[in-house]
Amino acid sequence: MPMPWTYRQATREWQAFLAEARDAMNLESDNATFTAVQGVLQAFRRRLTPQQAIDFAQVLPSVLRALFVAHWHLADPAAPGTRSDWTAEAMALRPHHNLTPQSCVAATALALRKSVLREDLDRVLATLPAFAADFWSTPGIDPATLGPSII
Repeated sequence: MPMPWTYRQATREWQAFLAEARDAMNLESDNATFTAVQGVLQAFRRRLTPQQAIDFAQVLPSVLRALFVAHWHLADPAAPGTRSDWTAEAMALRPHHNLTPQSCVAATALALRKSVLREDLDRVLATLPAFAADFWSTPGIDPATLGPSII
């Protein structure tokens, strides 16, 4: 089997994702974007069982997958919550260095949907709790503009 694309092109995929997220959040630095994305991923992960989180991680590009599982302390899943709950959690990560905007969940969802094949993401979301589809939704965005630009 040839080496999977996501390992061969990990840096290109990560840079493309980070640029999409940075632009969607109107942030000026990769560092601020990294913190925002990390907070969003952790907010989502907290609401999944370990198996659900691993299933979700399987469709992520390699660097994003690593970020999703990094510094994970297993605990019982949190309640699904709402977009405002998820946003507050993301904004609370590293509070003294956090420039995360209110749009962080929507912006991260947009960047993710521009980095992952729609069929793969939708397939895994269909196996997760109902809130997951809302978490990663991109209302008002033309689906034709989504999907990875690097294949």
